[in-house]
Amino acid sequence: MRNLLNLTSAQLIKAANIKDQIEALSKELNGLLGSSAPVIKAAKPTKKRGMSAAGRAAVSAAAKLRWAKVKTAKTKTASKSARPAKKKFTMSAAAKTKISIAAKARWAKIKNAKVGKK
Repeated sequence: MRNLLNLTSAQLIKAANIKDQIEALSKELNGLLGSSAPVIKAAKPTKKRGMSAAGRAAVSAAAKLRWAKVKTAKTKTASKSARPAKKKFTMSAAAKTKISIAAKARWAKIKNAKVGKK
């Protein structure tokens, strides 16, 4: 028998037609003589395997236990490395006044430059 990959499309069509004729004649023969020849049926598709409710519950419980361990480990390391809050930096009144005077001088200079250009 020749390899199917080496056949031309015309040869494949002819082979398919001959096979159809053979099947039709076989059915006709079985009808006359009774079904002495075994009828070939397509195989049933295999059923997908599922998981029982008990199995799902066991997997869920194991996952919850794993995550609980992870979460407790995180809180333990967080509490060990917790640092006290830094003291907020506060500026003295004299420093604030000094910055305010410098800012007002800058803006006055900019205003005077604009007025001088007009």
